Amino acid sequence: MYPCKERYSKNKISTAVEGIYCQLYQYFGPQDWWPADNAFETAIGAILTQAVSWKNVQKAITNLKKAGVMSPVDINNLDNKILAGLIKPSGYYNMKTKKIKCFCKFLLETFNGKIELLQDLSLKEIRPRLLNVYGIGPETADSILLYAVEKPVFVVDAYTRRIFHRAGLIDSDIPYDELQQLFMCNFKPSAKKYNEYHALLVALGKNICKKRGAICSKCPLG
Repeated sequence: MYPCKERYSKNKISTAVEGIYCQLYQYFGPQDWWPADNAFETAIGAILTQAVSWKNVQKAITNLKKAGVMSPVDINNLDNKILAGLIKPSGYYNMKTKKIKCFCKFLLETFNGKIELLQDLSLKEIRPRLLNVYGIGPETADSILLYAVEKPVFVVDAYTRRIFHRAGLIDSDIPYDELQQLFMCNFKPSAKKYNEYHALLVALGKNICKKRGAICSKCPLG
């Protein structure tokens, strides 16, 4: 799916990818991410977390649960204004209402509303389908595939890009697919380890390697 480019195989990143994982795991320990009760909730969380902190997403998820509408059928039948009100804490709630509705419609029309059926398909088959759903870009699609469907695909986000750029390993404008390729070609494919690696990078980016006010003296990567 993601053929390695020769220029990366000889680059120092090939050894750095494994080393950084080991250092972060030793420093932070297991992250046990993604916090959710089931695969569908994880997917909804992946959509809601676009451009907002997880703390606000949790509030929106709690609202959906309290309203008893945490299923593709219930959300699909819900009035748009009511849904927007429930997910308001996550920001951009009108836009995200449309995105969630389109995702639920996709599940209902293609998989009878059962997200677990995505596990029966290969990455090659399911990823393009997800990317064709309104509001689902590469990062959201891969988050759903990795965390909800447990497929071995690495999720690239702003934390990943920032950390590896500051470490001098990549250009800041490297395309999503190329950066993803670096991980998937230099780190043994494993949904469990990709899950842990991404969560560890998030922990580093949120707590130490911040966008502003980075605490370099505490960075486990030296």
